[in-house]
Amino acid sequence: MYILGINSGGHDAAAGLFKDYAFCAGVQHERLTRIKGAGGYPHASIAEILAIAGIAPADVDVIALARSDIDRKYIAFPHHHKIWDWYSRKIRGKKTISFARIQRTTRTADSHALFRGGLFLKDHGFRPDAQIYFPNHHRAHALSALFYTDWSDALIYTADALGDNVQYSARLLKNGTLSCLFGGEDKLLCAPEYDSVARAYAYATEAIGFRSFRHEGKLTGLAAYGKPVIADPMKALFSIDGQGKICGHFPSNKALRRIIFRLAKDQDKADVAASVQQMLEDLVLDSIERILAKHPVTRLGLAGGVFANVRLNALLKERLALREIFIFPGMGDEGLVVGGPLDYLLQRDGLAPWLERRDRLSHMSFGRDYTDTIDGVLGSHPAVVCEPGDPVERAAEVLAAGQVGAIYTGRMEFGPRALGNRSILASPAVRGINDSLNKRLARTEFMPFAPYVRADDAREVFGVDDANAYACWFMTITTKVAAEWKEKIPAVVHVDGTARPQIITREHNALYYDILTIFKQKTGLPVLVNTSFNAHEEPIIDTPQQCLQALLDDRVDFIVTSQAIYRAHKAT
Repeated sequence: MYILGINSGGHDAAAGLFKDYAFCAGVQHERLTRIKGAGGYPHASIAEILAIAGIAPADVDVIALARSDIDRKYIAFPHHHKIWDWYSRKIRGKKTISFARIQRTTRTADSHALFRGGLFLKDHGFRPDAQIYFPNHHRAHALSALFYTDWSDALIYTADALGDNVQYSARLLKNGTLSCLFGGEDKLLCAPEYDSVARAYAYATEAIGFRSFRHEGKLTGLAAYGKPVIADPMKALFSIDGQGKICGHFPSNKALRRIIFRLAKDQDKADVAASVQQMLEDLVLDSIERILAKHPVTRLGLAGGVFANVRLNALLKERLALREIFIFPGMGDEGLVVGGPLDYLLQRDGLAPWLERRDRLSHMSFGRDYTDTIDGVLGSHPAVVCEPGDPVERAAEVLAAGQVGAIYTGRMEFGPRALGNRSILASPAVRGINDSLNKRLARTEFMPFAPYVRADDAREVFGVDDANAYACWFMTITTKVAAEWKEKIPAVVHVDGTARPQIITREHNALYYDILTIFKQKTGLPVLVNTSFNAHEEPIIDTPQQCLQALLDDRVDFIVTSQAIYRAHKAT
């Protein structure tokens, strides 16, 4: 059975394909449109993943469709409804509308009653008997974090700006039962609640001049340079109820935005960042601590856009008595195309069989593989020269000499992180590489570059242990850096003494692993810089042609593939 997951929201649009329980392919809309954070119906992503799997739309058995922004032509709005005239005026001129909001507005619990499923299937080439399934937003997030573990008991906690009328959910796996503590489907038709710390963080991002729902990561890095001078009044906007759920004390999101802007006015940008980071950490930690006090378990699964915040994730690991923490690597709404099919499978099969089919993630390489064409594209361009010799040896040598290169190998990664298939590599030995490389990439960043490290070196260099090692495979958490290594690898150490390491083995990316191995032999340094292969406001590189253009634009000094190293001719 083929199950297609679709998220067509205003951001993080994506498509994912399962064959039964196996995740076959996943592509974010932005990687194909080349528009950072692209939303809308992901036509190109759907075509891409079906092509990767070698199937046609007619081969899809189930479409797990997130209740996000949907073309209004597919909404079977009840014209007899008393608010129809008002609402039709409100959405006039808009091509898409939030399906979850339509359900809440009309108080219609049955998604299918409001959806022109036959027309949708026909328009997109699916079989008329294909099943349409509407997964719950936060349950889909939660299941993406739970499925890729082998835990027998756990708290699965999700948080984001909004999904299916919910900002937070908590689910408990214990004694073979998965129970929803709060944030379930029952909230879909309730009056909206304004209690999102994610929105507060986004508004703080906007208040100091960055783009909300895009540049929050800049604040995460900037926070270490400031003091939390307005953290207390920010936290006072929220409280924790008896369930452990975060609640807001403002009448609307617009009101929250006004308050955050007022608090941030005339404040140092770093202090605003430090304050909103402190607010986030204190509230989420308090929420989870209260839940665990009532429901003691030692494993924590996290998903939803809030948990793109790697400093928060590290705090939770340090402050809670956990045996293991795991953050699904596609923690944003792109992850719904994984969690949606998993939600369908859970409803179809029941919990016990679903739990039996779980498997730990070993990689996030679910896009197209251009290994057979990359060398032809690079090697045939008249402005590119192919260097002789072994690419691994040569790459390690020039990296040790201070050059910057990009690795292009295997399938494009799914999720926000580049994990060695579309990554820029550099030596960590000189802190100045941060400024020079950011200039070449037109980036404004406050976080240092992330390091990658072999599994057999990880615990010597970083604060890696049994609790956070799995998360470190996917760069979703920060750790301390061992004192004896801080001065040796300054390019990957933040001002607060932390780093965001990626642990690797040779099994899943031999080229990536071997370059680091030879680099260590030459320099004694067990890590290399890994930053995503893209310029500022550009999605991560996908195709060989994009890789070629980055080389011609002097974003990097060289490209390394499994076959060769390529450089652009320099003007004399």
